[in-house]
Parts: sequence; C-alpha cells; structure tokens
Amino acid sequence: MNDTLYRQHPNIHPQTLERLQYERVVADLSTYAVSYLGRRHIAALRPIGDARTLRRRLDETDEAAGVLRRGASIPLPSLTGMESILDLLGAGYVFGEADFMHLHQFLVSCAQLIQYMHAKADWAPNAAAYASGMHRLDRLREEIERCIRSGRVLDSASRELSKVRRRMATAEERSSRRLAELMAKHRSILQENLAVQRGGRFALPVRRESRKAVKGSVLDESSSGQTVYIEPEEIRQFHDELERLRAEEAREETKILSELTGLAEQFGQELRVNAELVGEYDFLFAKARYALALDAVNVALNTEGRIRLRGARHPLMGANMVPLNFELGVRFRMLIVTGPNTGGKTLALKTVGLLTLMGQSGLLIPAEAGGELSVFDGIEADIGDGQSIEQALSTFSAHIGRVKHILETANRRTLVLIDEMASGTDPGEGVGLSIAVLEELHRRGTCVVVTTHFTEIKTFASATPGCENARMEFDAQTLQPLYRLTIGEAGRSYAFAIAQKLGLPDAVIRRAEHLTAGGGAGARAVGGDARAEGAESDGRSDAVRAEGASSADGGAEGGGRSGATQAACAAPQAEGCGAENSAHAAGAAAEPSAAEASAPGRELQPAAKADPALLPGASLRRPAAEAPQPSAPEADGAAADVPADEAAGPQTSFLRIGDSVSVPYLGKTGIVYAEEDAMGSIGVQIQGSKFRIARKRLQPHIPRESLYPEDYDLSIVFDSKSNRKKRRKMERRHMEGVTIVLPPDEPGGKP
Repeated sequence: MNDTLYRQHPNIHPQTLERLQYERVVADLSTYAVSYLGRRHIAALRPIGDARTLRRRLDETDEAAGVLRRGASIPLPSLTGMESILDLLGAGYVFGEADFMHLHQFLVSCAQLIQYMHAKADWAPNAAAYASGMHRLDRLREEIERCIRSGRVLDSASRELSKVRRRMATAEERSSRRLAELMAKHRSILQENLAVQRGGRFALPVRRESRKAVKGSVLDESSSGQTVYIEPEEIRQFHDELERLRAEEAREETKILSELTGLAEQFGQELRVNAELVGEYDFLFAKARYALALDAVNVALNTEGRIRLRGARHPLMGANMVPLNFELGVRFRMLIVTGPNTGGKTLALKTVGLLTLMGQSGLLIPAEAGGELSVFDGIEADIGDGQSIEQALSTFSAHIGRVKHILETANRRTLVLIDEMASGTDPGEGVGLSIAVLEELHRRGTCVVVTTHFTEIKTFASATPGCENARMEFDAQTLQPLYRLTIGEAGRSYAFAIAQKLGLPDAVIRRAEHLTAGGGAGARAVGGDARAEGAESDGRSDAVRAEGASSADGGAEGGGRSGATQAACAAPQAEGCGAENSAHAAGAAAEPSAAEASAPGRELQPAAKADPALLPGASLRRPAAEAPQPSAPEADGAAADVPADEAAGPQTSFLRIGDSVSVPYLGKTGIVYAEEDAMGSIGVQIQGSKFRIARKRLQPHIPRESLYPEDYDLSIVFDSKSNRKKRRKMERRHMEGVTIVLPPDEPGGKP
C-alpha cells in the first residue's frame, strides 16, 4: 500500500472535503490505530480514482473485518522504540541494551504475524499478501537473544567479558570479607555496626573523637559532625581494582553492542520493510475495526456514475439517523431534492457525498449489503453559505465562486452536490441562473444532486429527461419530518405550518397566507396600492414605475431563463410558476416587509398561468394606467384586507410608525420606526439599518394597515431578539445589570 495512492485527488476541492466532514471521519479512524506508522497512513488518507486499486483496498478491508469478526487476536507487532532505531540506523550511533530489547520484541512479533497471516491466506488472500513481503530475520533475533537479556549484556556475549566479570566477582568478595573483619575489629568506636557507601565506595561510620584510630581517608561526615565516614586503606585497594575492572567491563560491553549494531545495520532495509508493512497492517485493521464499529459493508464499484444505496447512514450520526435509500445514474443523472426545512435534505446530500468519499478511500460504508458506488474523477460540493468577512464574500458571491469552479471542472465522471440552489439573491434571478447552470451540467452528463425550495426548479426536473424529483417525507398531521427520501415526487416546504409550530405569531402567519392566497392576490393588492399612489403624483409615478420595471426584470430573468422552464410554467399543470413571479413582483414593490411576508408561502400557492408580462419578449415597462387589473376573486381578497378609503394609497402626509415610505433620492423604500421630531426628521429603517431623514425627502408608500395586522408587535421588525427578551424581563421586574443597547442612527440617510 503506497502513500502516493492516497494522494488528494486534483479534482476534489479541499472545501469539498471540509464541507462533507471527511476530516472528521479520518480523525475517528485514527483512534483505532496503535502505531505511529498506522496513524501516519491514516493522516495521509485521501480519495483516489483508480477503480482496480479501490477494488483491492475494499476487499482487503472486508477480509480484515472478517478476521476480527471471528474473534481472532491479531499479533500486531509493537513499534515502540522502532521510530528512533530506524532513524539512527547507519548514522554511526551505537544502540544500547534498551534499544535491542525493543528490536528483539519487534522481530519476535513479526515472525508471529508472518505465521498467523500465512494460516489465513486461503480465505483472506488480499490481507495475507502483505505478510509474504515481511522478513523473519532469525539470525539477528538469535544474536540479540545470545548477547542481551532483560536489558543487560550477558556474560556469554564474549569470552573477554566473562573473564572480566569473574575477576570483578573475586575482588568484590575479598573486599566484603575484609570490610567485615575491620568492622569487628573497630566495633567499639563505630557509631553503628554497619558499613555505608559514599560515592560508590564503602566506609566505616566512626565517632569523631576516635577518627585517628582507623587508617584511611575521610569520605564524608554527618550533618551534626559527630560521625565521620572513613574508607580504610586496605579497602581502598580493592575499590581501585574494582573501578579498573568496571571500566574494562564497559569497554567490552560497548564492543559487543557495536557488533550488534553493525549486524542490525546489515539488515536495515529488511527492518524498514517490516516496519512499513506493520504500519500497513495497523492501517488495515484500524479500517476493519472502524467498519465493525459502523456496521459497515463492502460495495460494488463502477465508473458509469451509478449509485445505489439502501439503509445508508451518515457515519457521524450513527443510530440516530433514519436510514437513507438512494439511487442515481441509472434512470437519471440529476436529482432535485425538495421538502421542508429541518426535513433532512442537507443530511441526505452530505450522506451521499461522504459515503462516496469513504468508498473512494478504501473504507467500508455504513449501509445494507448489496450497495453500489461509482468511482468519480471529481467530487464537488457547495454546502453552507460560505460567507467570509476576511475575503469579503457574501452568501451569493460565495455560491457563485463555487459554481464557477464546478463549471470549470465538471464532466461526465464528476459528482456535484449543491445545497439550497438559488439561495442568497433575488429569487427570480437566482432561479433563472440556477436552471441555466443545471442545464449546462445536464448537457455534460454530470451526476448532480441538488436541494431546493423553488417550484421552477422542480418544474425543470419534471420537464427534463434524465432529471428526477425527490422529496423528504413529512407528516402533515404531526408536523414532524420523517427523514425518508422518496424519489419520483416533488416535495413541499410546509413553511407556514412549520413557522407556526416554531412560535411565529398567528397574526403574521395569517398575513403571509393572505399575501400568497390565490397565486399571490394579496401581494398584488399591496402592489396595487403602490401603483395607485403613483398615479396621484407625477413626481412619484416615475419612481413607482421604475420599481415595477425592476421587479418585472427580475421576474423575466428568473422565470424565462430556459425554454424548458417557459414550457413548464405555461402549461396548465405547472406548479404555480405565475404565482411565484407575481408574488416576487409584489415583494419588490413593497420591500422589505411585504417581500419577507410573501416568501415563505412560495410552495403553498395553487397552480396559476404564467403572467405574459414576465415571459421573454414581453414589454418590461408599462404605464401604471395599463397595468392589468386583478380578477374579481383577487379584488375581493384585497378589499377584505385594505379599507376602502385607503385603497388608493395614503390620503394624509402624516407618517406613523409602521408606515412604508419611499426615499426617492436613494431609490429605496423603508419602514417608519420613529415619528417626526422637533428638527423635522423621521426615523426610517431601510434594509435593517436605521436612519434619520428629513420629512420633505420622504413620500408615503404603503400605510401600515396594509402591511401589518392591527395588534402586530412592531418591535419584531425594529428591535433585535435579544433586546426584546430583555425588555420583557424588565417590564416584569427590576433586572440588576441588564441593559438594552440600541445602535445609533446612521447620519445623513445614506445607507
């Protein structure tokens, strides 16, 4: 197993590995390795693109898992101490007794592993093949056994060493005997009846007043000064002789260790091969243990883009995940996954991507037996918003950067995963751009899995051969996601039901439902207010028509980007394409509140014919007087929401908190959050920022009654969630240390 085979594939972007949490899998796998070489192999693990190599890697991992399932204990050699030994071989370093003990244990374990794997060759041929390349090195092992045991050089290592140690034993015996005689002779002047050592030499503990009674050298004295430690002259002679013998012993031991080191260096290449193969076995059985922990299985491989999985699970989710059934590349090569938020779309996308990466890394995957994966030349994933303050990337620009890279590399052997297609920008333009990208990928034959909420993309999937819809199942009764993927059906977002369950005020839900009812009738009624107001004043009509043209522009680009989409939206059975565009146009005319209120209901609109004004070739700038009037049901809906005396727009110049106003010199609309002050300026919130703007520079746009229910809490629009919580607490009781900080208004009204 060569490290170069596990290089990072050039067509797998590092961000793809990060977003699919590949490094988390590598980190978990590393915990099953027991040697530094095994962990080194795991750290270098990367997907590869050679199908034959992958077939062998998967089979050998499956065989190793089978060995472990039989309860066998693998005699994996320890590499303790071997890293330094291999590094120092041939460097002129003489190994010590401890080094040779590590080396001896390594050689014994290698011989056991060779024998063990040879016995498994019949039913684990791929795993056993590594052992056939290992060396027993019996000569080196036997020589170490003859010379060293228990961390000490043996007397039998050489004849000279044996002679020196016999002479040392004789000298020690004579020294001990003479020391005992002297202690008996001088018992009456000894502080205690035993000999002590000072600096490795024996001495007698003599009382200070009797120190001259013993001939010899004073080696030390007690802290109180009452005892002196004297080495008798006769004993010093023995000590000197022993020191000479010890030096001779050390020289002989060094000679023996040098000879053993030279022998080990003769087998340096064999030792390195053995260590490398032990690291491979550690890596292999780490993968096998990880597979058993995940209940993972082997899979079939192909190079045609086919993926078929049953009971697949994300390796980082374990038993907490509902198993996923998935297919791609057989009847279709592009899959559009829809469904509610929190329904499991992103998890399904990550599961497919991560299991593909695992399979292309030689890892068994957590799924039911009988699955199949394709070997791709490239895997690209655009998951997450990718925002970066440091790189000045917005959500949309980050998505476009990833899509640009995808289009530069994608081909028939590429797997592309995109989460929340058409997010981060104007829905109409984003949908058009997304369909254009999907058309290009479809033309190239790329395998694509996309998640989205947009009806136009679902319609594109329905109308395009080789493209299929899928949905994450959702229990509409309990409002609980079921996390099961059903291929062949488009899903819904259940935005209103989920928002209500998560605690959004009922008044807001009702208003949102009204704005999207009847294909966006309520939203068009709001837009009608703006058009009626524009008819009152020549000065304001241009701004209103410009806004209408801008909205129509977005609708035309979003709804008419491709021929397939035009046909699908024009068909009677299209999934609300006209309603989508109409709601979008109304949102542009009444930003931000009306657009935000209408967006969640996008998938709950009934089917409607496409607005001819939003199709390619239609005029994008129409006078307000020529604007099509709403049908009778839509007019009824608008009348139910907007009082008759306000249908033509605001009739007074007095602006109240919650009113929508137009700021002509900025070309924007905003919401009044503070009434006119003594200086004649009004507080206006524009796109989340607050400004003080002179009253004469503002024009009424939409009254608050048309935007919010009577009892609506406007602090939801103007204040942060954190401040609202603090304010509720402070209204109930005094809160020591709790303060509410409001950001200052922007100067000059220049966002």
